[in-house]
Amino acid sequence: MRAILFGGGLSLLISLLGTRYAIRFFTRQGFGQPIRDDGPTTHHVKRGTPTMGGAVVVLATVVGYFAAKIITGQAPTASALLLIFLLVGLGIVGFLDDFLKVSRQHSTGLRSRAKMIGQTVVAIVFGVLALSPMLEDERGARPASDHISFIRDYERFALPAVIAMLLIWFIVTGFSNAVNLADGLDGLATGASLFIFAAYTLVNIWQNSQSCALEAGPKCYEVRDPLDLAVVAAALTGACFGFLWWNASPAQIILGDTGSLSLGGAMAGFAIMTRTELLLVIIGGLFVVITLSVMIQVSVFKISRASGLFRSVFRVQPGHRVFRMTPLHHHFEMLGWEQVTIVIRFWIVTGLAVAVGLGIFYAEWVAGIG
Repeated sequence: MRAILFGGGLSLLISLLGTRYAIRFFTRQGFGQPIRDDGPTTHHVKRGTPTMGGAVVVLATVVGYFAAKIITGQAPTASALLLIFLLVGLGIVGFLDDFLKVSRQHSTGLRSRAKMIGQTVVAIVFGVLALSPMLEDERGARPASDHISFIRDYERFALPAVIAMLLIWFIVTGFSNAVNLADGLDGLATGASLFIFAAYTLVNIWQNSQSCALEAGPKCYEVRDPLDLAVVAAALTGACFGFLWWNASPAQIILGDTGSLSLGGAMAGFAIMTRTELLLVIIGGLFVVITLSVMIQVSVFKISRASGLFRSVFRVQPGHRVFRMTPLHHHFEMLGWEQVTIVIRFWIVTGLAVAVGLGIFYAEWVAGIG
């Protein structure tokens, strides 16, 4: 437990103090955020705001975690190292995207195909290692499993290795892109991520206290290294907390793809290794809804242009748009909501989603449903 406190506290301090220096450094280097011309006009004032702030979050998390392990004299575990690999790996993909944006001074960085290839490589390496028998502990538990899970693995739904890998790829790329889509308003993605990582800190602490490694039974959790995962979750929570001081409206630094891809990947990693893959859909419900808004907008727009039957049934014009603009937070901007209002209300939605998710998680344990 001391490692959790040290990890969270140290990463908070590193992020809080380090972001201040990162703002100065990125400003001197001219690493200002380009703004898309077709976005809300209120965003044009952000042009030139230092970006790639997610690098501080990633660095603070990594340093905070390893410092906590050194202070407590504990060795890092395979699960925590895999999660850090996922965090750093996707952070590098995001950094390349951000760097191309600022160097070209254009709102497009890596091409979508190149970005997806980078995310896929990181996700596949993570999945192969997490499912590898080489990383089994003395009980035979691996960091990830080949089952579908909600709060525990569904034992009846064992997946072939290829399908399990595809599921891991889908969760990692899906959630990293979901957080990336949400990173459009000052403090939105950072604050929402903070709630989710705090939730996983609690989930991992509880799973450790009820681990099958301590006492086997119908209510125990078959999760490898839950306490060390809690250290990483606490470090991420602290890093987001410290960064939010500078990222809240009006943001003095922007998270960038460096941060959004890495934070989304970390959420996916926690879901996979804590056997709560489907529960993440609830806990991270805000990011799911924001992603769905984009999918709905694009799908309806294309179908309404291509299908006369669709237009006649739903009585819409060619190129119909469900929302004024996507992702979803931009729709509310176009309706006249202030950015701060949108961010705070989306934080509230995330808090409610996290509360519901944790409530379901605990209720399942109380009910003793295996």
